[in-house]
Amino acid sequence: MTAVSPGSAPADRQYRDKVATVEPYGVDAIPDAERHGKATSQMSIWFAAGMNFPIMVLGFYAVGMGLSLTSAVTAILVGSFAGSVVMGILSRMGGRLGVAQQVQARGPLGFFGNFAPVAYVNVFAGIGWAAVTVILGAQAAHSLVHGIPFWLAALILVSLQLVVAIYGYNMIHYLQRILAVVLFAGFLMITIVAIHRGSHGYTASKAGVAAYGHAGGWITFMGYFLSFLIAWWPFASDYSRYLPDTDRVSRATGLWTFAGNFISLSWLGIAGALLGGSAASGQTPIDALHTLTGSLAVPALLTILLSSFSQNFLNVYGGAISIQTLRIPVSRRTAVIFICAVAYVISLWAGNGFEAKFKTFLFLGAYLIAPFGAVLLLDWVLNKRYDRSKIGELYDTRRILEWGFVAWLVGSLASIPFWELSFYTGPFAKAHPHSGDLSYFVGFAVGAIVFLLVHKLPPLWHRRGPSAVGPASGPSDSDAVTPIHGGVISASPLEHEVPLGTVQRD
Repeated sequence: MTAVSPGSAPADRQYRDKVATVEPYGVDAIPDAERHGKATSQMSIWFAAGMNFPIMVLGFYAVGMGLSLTSAVTAILVGSFAGSVVMGILSRMGGRLGVAQQVQARGPLGFFGNFAPVAYVNVFAGIGWAAVTVILGAQAAHSLVHGIPFWLAALILVSLQLVVAIYGYNMIHYLQRILAVVLFAGFLMITIVAIHRGSHGYTASKAGVAAYGHAGGWITFMGYFLSFLIAWWPFASDYSRYLPDTDRVSRATGLWTFAGNFISLSWLGIAGALLGGSAASGQTPIDALHTLTGSLAVPALLTILLSSFSQNFLNVYGGAISIQTLRIPVSRRTAVIFICAVAYVISLWAGNGFEAKFKTFLFLGAYLIAPFGAVLLLDWVLNKRYDRSKIGELYDTRRILEWGFVAWLVGSLASIPFWELSFYTGPFAKAHPHSGDLSYFVGFAVGAIVFLLVHKLPPLWHRRGPSAVGPASGPSDSDAVTPIHGGVISASPLEHEVPLGTVQRD
C-alpha cells in the first residue's frame, strides 16, 4: 500500500469519450480534464436499464395481491416517483464529485465502516441482479429456440455482458443509447398487445385481498417498485461521474435521471399488471407473455432477451466497482469475471421457482439499502459533502469509522420487526398482516433520525499517522486490455486509488 498525499490527483490518462478503449479509471476521482458527455446521457442509460422484463414481473403480481387495475396503477406511479426522485439527487452527486456512489459513502460511514454495507448492498446486489436478468434472458432465449438449453443460453448472455463491463463507462453509455431506442420499440409493441388483449380479462384475486387487505396490498405492491429503485441507489453516481461539473449540467442530470427511471418503471409496471390480468392460473410471466403476444411472440421474446443486456451492463460494472471499493487487490477485469461467474452459477440454481426467490432477494436488499440512502442524502446536505475540497476525505484510511455507520446499522436493525420475507416474518408484520410492508420506510426514517442526532459529534474512530490511499497492494482497475492498431491488444496503466485535489468549481 502506497502512502499518498490527500491532495494528490490521478493522472490524466486521455480516456475522454473513446468507446473502444478500456476505461482506465476505477474508483479514482475523475480529473477535470476527463470530464465529458451530456446530461441527456442519463435519460438513455436509465431508461434502457428500466426497459427490462423484471419490471413487468413486478407488475404481474398485482392481480394475485387482490389489487384492482386502478389501485395497481396508482401504487406503481407512487413507488416509481419516490424512488426516481432520490435517484435524480444521487446522480447529481456523481457529476459534482466525480466519484462512484460507493466511494462517496466513505464520507458519512468511514473508510472501513463503508465496507459492511458495500459488501452486501453493492457486491451482493450486483451479483444477484445480474443473475435475475440472466435467468429471464435465458428463459426468453429457450422459448425462442427450444433446442438451446437454459445453461448454454445463460452462458452466452453472461459472456457478452462480461466483455462490455470490462470496457466500462463509455462503452456502456454508447450501447445503452442504442438499446434505449430498440427496447422502446419492442416494449411499445408488447404494451399495445397487452392493452388490447389483456385489459378486458383483468380480475383481482379475492384470495389476495384476504391475505393482504386493501391498504396492505397497495402499500406492499407500491414497495415493489420503490424497492427496485432503492436497489439502484448505491450505483447512481457511477454513470454520471464523468459529466462536467457545472450547475446547468448538474440540474439537467437530476431531471434526466428522474425521467429515465420514472417513465420506464411506470410504463412497464402497468404493462406487467395487464399481462398478469390475462395470465392463466400457474403461468410464469414468460409463458404468459408468449401466450398473450401470439403471432408476435418472437419479437416480444427478442425484446426480453435484449433487455437482459441493458440492465446487466450496469449490474456487472457496478458490482465490480464495489469490489474495488472494498480494496480487494484485483483489477476491474478480474472483478467483472468474478461477478459474472457467480451470477451464472446462481442463475442455474435459481432458475426453478424463480419468482419467489426474486422477491426475497429484491426485498432483503432494499431493506438494508433504504437507511444507507438516507445517510448519503443527509450527509450531502448537513456535512456539505458537495464541497470538492472534501474529496480527499473519501480516500483517507485514517477515517476508520464515522457516525453514519451507526445510523445505517440502527436503521437496518429497526426495520427487522417489519420484514416480510419467505424465510422470515418480523413480529410486527406477523401481528399486523394487513399493514403492508413498512420495512423500507422504517429503515429510512430511523436511519435519518439517528444521523440527524449524531452527525455533529466528534469523529467516531480515527487513527493517527499518514493516510495510506494508494492502490490496495496489487493490480487494479485498468490492467484490462485495450485494443490498438490492427486489433493488437496492449495493457493500459494500473489504476491508483487517489483523490482529486481541491479544485474550484466552474
